[in-house]
Amino acid sequence: MSANNREPEIISLCDDMVEDLAHVEPEIVEDESDVDLSMNDLNKPSAYNGPLEPSLGMEFDDVEDARTCFNAYARRKGFSIRINHTRLSKKDKSLVGIEYVCSREGFRHKSYKKKERIGPETAETRMGCKAMMGLRKVEETWIVSKFETSHNHELLTPKSTSLLRGHRVISRAQKNLIDTLNESGVPPRKIMSVLSKESGGDYNVGCISVDVQNYLGNKRRKLLEEGDAQRMYKYFIESQCKNPGFVYAIQVDENGRMGNCFWVDARSRLAYQYFGDVVTFDATYLTNCYKMPFVPFTGVNHHHQSVMFGCALLVNETVESYTWLLKTWLEAMLGRAPSTIITDDDKAMGKAIATILPNTTHRLCMWHIL
Repeated sequence: MSANNREPEIISLCDDMVEDLAHVEPEIVEDESDVDLSMNDLNKPSAYNGPLEPSLGMEFDDVEDARTCFNAYARRKGFSIRINHTRLSKKDKSLVGIEYVCSREGFRHKSYKKKERIGPETAETRMGCKAMMGLRKVEETWIVSKFETSHNHELLTPKSTSLLRGHRVISRAQKNLIDTLNESGVPPRKIMSVLSKESGGDYNVGCISVDVQNYLGNKRRKLLEEGDAQRMYKYFIESQCKNPGFVYAIQVDENGRMGNCFWVDARSRLAYQYFGDVVTFDATYLTNCYKMPFVPFTGVNHHHQSVMFGCALLVNETVESYTWLLKTWLEAMLGRAPSTIITDDDKAMGKAIATILPNTTHRLCMWHIL
């Protein structure tokens, strides 16, 4: 394993997954009767260049042509679309029916409200809008069988519509620029600022910060090889999807090998807001088979019990690794630095603390002094 000294960003792959997703797998039906089934997206390229406004009874040669037409119509009108229901035929398992709806169709699921939540809930976007387009396959032709144009919400201007999830896209040129900046150590939030300046403003970029983070996150996932590093990564992904307050960060070198990694759950982040005045930062724990020391952040609660504020595995105990870890940990804790931090007498650790936590009182553990 090797370290990567680039400035990290906390990876968050779930932010863009919770919006407008259907979670039920498609079923197979014996005939072509109307059976509602849920599916994720089918956004494939289309060379459609026909009419730009759909209508009842309109015919398409391909389902992607229909999606392209409805999506272009939605962009001009000021809303975005998603797939709501699909229907499959049992004979050949092919798609025989599909329904596209306004992204504000339906209502937020009750399971969205979590008992443990860091920060306020996001604004609710679904409000039962009925605008939609239904398609039915007849032989080799797709026919618009349902079409509803009325919305129960205010539509956006064309300028604002480009920021809706269904219309956001990262162009090939932007991906090349993102890759170059990322390899140079520029964090995603600053990459977005560069894209905005290059495009002449946020509305002209065609994507938002979370899209950049997801793009880079997907690249990291592809780079990680199968093995312990990949299993750890899968655990982080599953933990974050189950608990949105779970935060992790991984450094990956140019060969796709894992470097330093950090993680903290929602309970620990919440505990830090109450008991984070004094923090112990200890790197004297045993290393694993990869010779990576385990580094926990701990404190004491009102019952005089030890509480965890996050932990990490480091590839080495250098100033760069400690600087990376402290930056990442501080960002996970919403930028709130502790009043006092207690460590062992490690020179590299001391330099990193002086740089990242200049206003925090640094004290040494008595055990190391004696």
